[in-house]
Amino acid sequence: MAGQVGPNTAEGAPPGDLGRRLTARRQELGLTREETAERVGIAPGYLRYLEENSAAAPGRGALRRLAGVLHTTVSHLTGGDTEAPSGRARAGHHPRFAELNPSECRALLGSHGVGRLGVDTASGPVVVPVNYSVVDGAIVFRTADDTAPSMAPGRQVAFEVDRIDDAFSEGWSVLVRGPARRVSEAAEVRRLAASVHSTPWAGGERDLWVCIEPRSVTGRRITV
Repeated sequence: MAGQVGPNTAEGAPPGDLGRRLTARRQELGLTREETAERVGIAPGYLRYLEENSAAAPGRGALRRLAGVLHTTVSHLTGGDTEAPSGRARAGHHPRFAELNPSECRALLGSHGVGRLGVDTASGPVVVPVNYSVVDGAIVFRTADDTAPSMAPGRQVAFEVDRIDDAFSEGWSVLVRGPARRVSEAAEVRRLAASVHSTPWAGGERDLWVCIEPRSVTGRRITV
């Protein structure tokens, strides 16, 4: 029956999740569909079916081969680790720790996404995730009044972005420190609204724009 999980398939994966994860990981590694299919030992048409058909349910053997070629795990491809934090895998053999130069830090920050804002509050420091963009070198995000991120304006804050790849045992982090300010001028608000790459995942009315001016930008990378 179409969409039914067979005896050799991973259970618990929402329909379509496998295809999205396959495509994202393949593109992350810079592989074409044809290159990936050849390495896995399947037809490109079948890989296309897996990526585009929400009812696709490959067997465990095919999933293992796909995970091996894409340097990831079956659990990740099928969404089994969605609730698990990154970094649970073992460290790689002979890892190397290196400082990132300013241009590398800016390039990684410019990819935008979700970062962690650290700010002092009356009850102590807090760290919260926010969707952000980089506009003219500054960190920009939207929030609502009476939230933890809304306490950032007028304070020195820290903002951190990172990426952990459990399959490769590699990762990087970039730390920004500087003053945060509330953006209230209508013209600047319109300019930011036209320049940002994403909207807050939290949804709702989030009309408070906050801008962090980087005074210190540092980064680190772990490779194997």
